[in-house]
Amino acid sequence: MSLRDWEQRVLAVEGAAERVSAVEEQLRLAIGLTALRERTGLSQAELAARIGVSQPRVAAIERSTNITIDLLERYVTAVLPGGGLEIVAVQGHHRFPLMAPAETAAADTVPAPEQAAS
Repeated sequence: MSLRDWEQRVLAVEGAAERVSAVEEQLRLAIGLTALRERTGLSQAELAARIGVSQPRVAAIERSTNITIDLLERYVTAVLPGGGLEIVAVQGHHRFPLMAPAETAAADTVPAPEQAAS
């Protein structure tokens, strides 16, 4: 049996596509958080010290989608000093800002990633 045949067989099981989609969603956040931290050269232990949590907690944050916005914001601002967390809902080409970074909310501007990571 080829990998493609196996994949089709697995996805044919009732509810499998939804479970695969949920796992993919978890991986998107995990990959994004890990990549952000690694891009700045921080280890999990260094980031943990900045946030005030243990290294295993940072590892748990990086593999979980069930974290609070407060903790996610602390993670982002620890990795990108002077940066912040922005949350945007997207529908097609329309973007609906839900939360702007605390430092820039009043100014209604968000620094580009290149500007935040100096």
